[in-house]
Amino acid sequence: MPPWSPLSRALAAMALVPTLALATPQPPAPPPTKAPAAKLTPRPSKQYTVEQFMKTTSVRGASFSPDEKRLLFSSNQTGIYNLFSVPVAGGKPTQLTRATDSTWAVGYFPKDERILFERDQGGNELSHVYVRTPDGKEKDLTPGDKHRADFFGWSHDDSAFFLRSNERDERFMDLYRYDVKTYARTLFYQNDDGNDPADVSPDQKWLALDKSNTTSDSDVYLYNVATKELKHLTPHKGAAAWRTATFTPDSSALYLHTDEGSEFTRIVRYVLATGKMEEVEKADWDIMYTSFSRNGAWRVTGINEDARTVIRIHDVKAGKPLTLPQLPEGDLNGVVMARSEKRMAFFVKGDRAPTDLYVHDFGTKKTLRLTDSLNPEIDPKDLVDSQGVRFKSFDGMEIPNVLYKPHQATPENKLPALVYVHGGPGGQTRKGYNPLFQYLVNSGYVVLGINNRGSSGYGKTFFTADDQKHGKEPLQDCLEAKKYLASLPYVDASRIGIIGGSYGGYMTLAALAFHPDSFNVGVDIFGVSNWLRTLKNVPPYWESFRQALYQEMGNPETQEEMLRAASPLFHADKIRKPLLVIQGANDPRVLKVESDEIVQAVKKNKVPVEYVVFPDEGHGFTKKKNEIEAYSRTRAFLDQYLKQASATN
Repeated sequence: MPPWSPLSRALAAMALVPTLALATPQPPAPPPTKAPAAKLTPRPSKQYTVEQFMKTTSVRGASFSPDEKRLLFSSNQTGIYNLFSVPVAGGKPTQLTRATDSTWAVGYFPKDERILFERDQGGNELSHVYVRTPDGKEKDLTPGDKHRADFFGWSHDDSAFFLRSNERDERFMDLYRYDVKTYARTLFYQNDDGNDPADVSPDQKWLALDKSNTTSDSDVYLYNVATKELKHLTPHKGAAAWRTATFTPDSSALYLHTDEGSEFTRIVRYVLATGKMEEVEKADWDIMYTSFSRNGAWRVTGINEDARTVIRIHDVKAGKPLTLPQLPEGDLNGVVMARSEKRMAFFVKGDRAPTDLYVHDFGTKKTLRLTDSLNPEIDPKDLVDSQGVRFKSFDGMEIPNVLYKPHQATPENKLPALVYVHGGPGGQTRKGYNPLFQYLVNSGYVVLGINNRGSSGYGKTFFTADDQKHGKEPLQDCLEAKKYLASLPYVDASRIGIIGGSYGGYMTLAALAFHPDSFNVGVDIFGVSNWLRTLKNVPPYWESFRQALYQEMGNPETQEEMLRAASPLFHADKIRKPLLVIQGANDPRVLKVESDEIVQAVKKNKVPVEYVVFPDEGHGFTKKKNEIEAYSRTRAFLDQYLKQASATN
């Protein structure tokens, strides 16, 4: 059963989803601290409309049919994510659902054509799990108005599947076992202590549980299903992260992630019969995950290597890595092994190529692309590749970034620029196709995606360097990012703005409030303006992570003064530069009032403020019509207040 990545892992729930790159991991080499010099004769670049960019399709979530002749996936081809299936041999995808709320594929049933999927209501994150029968009928397996539920995994014997739900106690997710034939359910694990279910052993005798102590310190427990005994597997001194990876297919061992004694996470295994911990796999960067195919023929490992993740596919019996198929340069993500272990499905995306679905046959060694996501009206040559760059911050700490340079940028044609701040705070700006970045770059903006201190992927010292320093050192990194951009020969130093979503939206507001003259404009996408309110109103099902969140950000009950000082809302009178705010009305993480109040406060300063609210979205936008409006409003705002600004602004 694939492990569930618990909400307790993330402040990262607000961050970008990692992807996997097509390469063998190599020891890290420091990227240049300066971007390569611009050519004096740039390639002409055709300009595209936002509508053309949004004709590009997004696909995700692959699953093989029982006969392995079709693949199920989610696609926003129709303007909203729905379920599609496509022949493994190639052909036109078939639309299976026509929902008005985004619908996320879970998978086919192991032995028949029924399908499981998840869906919430307008982005409120109260997801439910549904079954779709071959005749097109849908049934909510987790009915109710106030709870959330999600898929956890299939039983190894195909007799059941597992779902999590907080319907009993809104604070904690219990684990339920559902019969595949009747959907009758039994309570498999009652979660009274805030332990996050992570994986069920194939023999269903054991349940691995993850426990977050802080954002950088965690433990793993082993629950005996028969005796209900709980064993602490990872006692340790000092801060160390431990979390579940997966059980072996024969239920003999539990694979774990840990960074105890090192900067980066590696893989160890706990042998159930002996209680011994054994080293398994390490890299020069964080190992993000490792998982087995159904019967253990293959083990797939993902490694986060400097803003992109490489994969290793291990031939378990041969004890050696598999040579990966030849594919277009880019990131490989969403690897799914067929139950027969004869083929795998995966997604590939490059900087100039959005995600496409592929299938690879291990026997014939043939690889086939099954989707063509880029709008054919767009020439990939008009898009740009990203560059990994670094600069030294105010205290000498090296800050990694992802830089996007427009084709038309030269010393003779200096362009405006943007510092983009990711979510989290423990997220990461990563390489790979990003429609907003490509649209802005195509429109004549240099974009620098900063991984300020506190970002994941660069070791635990870097990750914890922002703890309870928000609005201070991490924000200083963003100010240094502006200086870095200003040093580039093709950037107009007098026209630099800041943009970000979620925590990145907070950083945008913080930059405008605490350093009013640093940036020309700000674009805040559902960002926190009042940490006291946000931390007091986290979703109830984040309870298992509440104390870890407080350790990272501050405790609203005991550290009110610090959080008030870090909250832009209480300093909004200092904001003097134009501001665009974009918000989903149903956002359960950053409540709409966060944006309402900062907009009201800044308007009192007689500063240009624009406010866009989507009534049918939450924390992130999944409907194309809303993405089109958000992107077009962002560009129009930037064109007016940044691109057309005079050098004296």
